Amino acid sequence: MSAGQYTPGTDGPLEPRDNGTPPADRTGTPGVPAARPADSSPGATPPAPAGAGEPKVTRAGVVWAAVVAALALLILLIIFILQNQDLVLVRFLGFEGSLPLGMALFIASVTGGVLVAAAGGARILQLRANARRARATQRR
Repeated sequence: MSAGQYTPGTDGPLEPRDNGTPPADRTGTPGVPAARPADSSPGATPPAPAGAGEPKVTRAGVVWAAVVAALALLILLIIFILQNQDLVLVRFLGFEGSLPLGMALFIASVTGGVLVAAAGGARILQLRANARRARATQRR
């Protein structure tokens, strides 16, 4: 690190009173100890700031994580398809054609996903209908 640059958390070990967080009054100069407030003793722990604790999981955060994961998978899928460009002969129920191996495997996996989603959707509809019937009989 060159002179004049400061990276938080590189000033050495934290003092016990810090509870893992650097004090707000650090000067930012490496090697210079931070000044202690007059009313704090070495063993005292500062009160937790309002709203401190575990961050809440929000829908926006979950969606953002899902989008990042989907983009990473999409990039890997594109790499897979581009690396498997050899033409293969595909036969299915009397149909025959040639297409790149990567694309054939991609089509097969998407078709499998659609079949699983259709079966899962049918089961969800079946369970909802059963739950609706059970609620209707409880009301009577």
